[in-house]
Amino acid sequence: MKVDRRSFLGLGLGAAAGITVSPMMLKIMDDSSILTQTTKTWPWALDHPPFDGEVSYESSVCSLCPGSCGISVRKIDDRPVKIEGLADYPINDGGACLHGIAGLQYLYDPARVKTPLKKNGDKFEEISWDDAIALVAGKLSDIRKSGSPEKLACIADKGQGSVSGLFKRLLKTFGSPNFYTMPSLESYLEVTAAALHGEGKTIGFDLENANFVLSFGAGIIEGWGSPVNCFKANASRKDRHAKLYQIEPRLSNTAANADKWIPIKPGTQADLALGMCAVILKNNLFNSMATGFTGFSKLTAMLQKEYSPSKTSEITGVKAADIEKMAISFAKAKMPLAVFGKGRGDGAQSLKEMAAVHTLNCLVGNINKKGGAFILPKNDYLEFPGESMDNTARKGFSKAKTGRYVNQLVEKVNASSKPVVEALFVYNSNPCYALHNPKSVKEAIGKIPFVVSFSSYLDETAMEADIVLPSHTFVERLEDVPSGAGLAKTVVGLTKPVIEPVFDTKNPGDAVISIAKALEGSIAENFEWESYEECLENVTSGIWDSLSEDGVAVISEGVPSGFVNVNISFIANNPVTIQAQGDYDLTLIPIDNMRLISAGTAASPFAIKTVADTVLKGTDIVVEINPLTAKGLKDKGFATLTTPMGTARVKVNLNEGMMPGVIGMVEGLGHTFDNKFVSNKGVNVNDLIGPVIESGSGLDAAFGIKAKIS
Repeated sequence: MKVDRRSFLGLGLGAAAGITVSPMMLKIMDDSSILTQTTKTWPWALDHPPFDGEVSYESSVCSLCPGSCGISVRKIDDRPVKIEGLADYPINDGGACLHGIAGLQYLYDPARVKTPLKKNGDKFEEISWDDAIALVAGKLSDIRKSGSPEKLACIADKGQGSVSGLFKRLLKTFGSPNFYTMPSLESYLEVTAAALHGEGKTIGFDLENANFVLSFGAGIIEGWGSPVNCFKANASRKDRHAKLYQIEPRLSNTAANADKWIPIKPGTQADLALGMCAVILKNNLFNSMATGFTGFSKLTAMLQKEYSPSKTSEITGVKAADIEKMAISFAKAKMPLAVFGKGRGDGAQSLKEMAAVHTLNCLVGNINKKGGAFILPKNDYLEFPGESMDNTARKGFSKAKTGRYVNQLVEKVNASSKPVVEALFVYNSNPCYALHNPKSVKEAIGKIPFVVSFSSYLDETAMEADIVLPSHTFVERLEDVPSGAGLAKTVVGLTKPVIEPVFDTKNPGDAVISIAKALEGSIAENFEWESYEECLENVTSGIWDSLSEDGVAVISEGVPSGFVNVNISFIANNPVTIQAQGDYDLTLIPIDNMRLISAGTAASPFAIKTVADTVLKGTDIVVEINPLTAKGLKDKGFATLTTPMGTARVKVNLNEGMMPGVIGMVEGLGHTFDNKFVSNKGVNVNDLIGPVIESGSGLDAAFGIKAKIS
């Protein structure tokens, strides 16, 4: 059999991806091998190897990523020693990714914050929980007395779940509208659904049944959505005779496993989607039976004028004939599905791109049909009682938010000579690492007089805090874990404490309740629960029996019913396509890698050890570049990479799977906090990319940045 270079690359990359998340990997790693390697490399993980003792298993849910997989924790003498995927769990059905199976390393990591901390000068000192809560409550009381309660803000990892609900409740009864979430695939799904279908909705993708998937850069086996669920859907594709076309500038693992890889100029995915829409309309292949369109005639006129196949080809670099053929094949497929969200989907995204891709689903009529896109209500299973607000709270909460998104908050804080925010809560997120231009984010947080971090680690953002209130890890705490991230079903799991807290940490829900009670008055009256556990049972009363007995509640599954309205006015107005910042000739783009985590918690030591030499060599980051672009550069040699944001020393990997003119750098490296196992390795690609705000949406839509390398 003849194997060309592309097929060879595909075989290698595909095999690597499969081993990463395949259940087979888990089966060959028995307790003995895991413990032996762990205690050799990371002796702090187990101070004695508990090979003998009473064996038990406890079911829980992993909350390290939006995947929300069910897990089974193996214990010996009540000590957790191994994590596996939980069989029959409705999201992952026994599968687990390498981050989940390495979850116990987060529990025993010596870099964890072991007790509340207070900053004294440039150093932290340990304080008691009572003193920490009193300090926080005292600062907040002073802000409220000054008549500016809206100057309290919170940045959380997500808006769903009861813990985020408690933060929202605290801010509202305090008098602040300034609750923010970090960019995530779930937040982008909600923004896109709001633009096309109305507020209060999200989008699910029935990847398990679609027979023709057009992925506009979504890393279906690089961690997009719920990773294990996506991997299973992709693994069954051959048996279902389903096709996958991957559209992106790089031959990623997903592209290598696809039936076809369509290389495209970075940042032009929206234009390609609109060009395909134009072909579908021109050939009268649209199906409006399941949807009702607003702005249809305007969209048709705009597409005919701006997105002919020849014009689209010039913009995107994809041949006009291929655009027409792909659009017609997609429209004629029995169950076509177009998926957006570059990489994992939690980085910068363009609303124009997401809406354009989803418009393809709407035009072919595969909305709320098997194998299509599901328009679902946002997960609203929580039943918090109504808030009682005093005059101060009502006045402050009625004021406009400082900005719609975190990047706008950062911009406004930095632009003002006076404190726009007096106090900031940061929960389960790391904006000083995960957002573009972290230096600017750090500057903004440094201008806020009082910062409280609810973190298990002294990460880049926690280092900027005045108070650190350390949280339990996910194996030490009770919490509801709602599914999200594009799943075609709605599931709520329950993560349960499988071990007593190792250090003097708290469930963040208990910390919020304690702060509210210390504030007294009308705020305390809204937090009547004695503990977070009591609160959780109360606000999930409708599904508590299922959560407590089965560890999971399936709220909705199957194909949704009902007619769906589609407002394509945003697309019809044809917002400007985002351009990369800078004047250099090349374009630097971030790359998502399944073995690394690009936001929130850093990857575990185990995951870092599995990163290939073509990504991280020693402590040096490796960039991918096509040999045609690498003039004067040597494979595996060092080079200087320059963007308008800064420079970095990198190693070079000549790779024909990268489009000419493009440089790829992996996300998830370059941490700087005190953890010798994961920090000071490589470069944080966000340091080299600045935000580019999309007009009309306010989103940071920077897909990359102009660069040079020498």
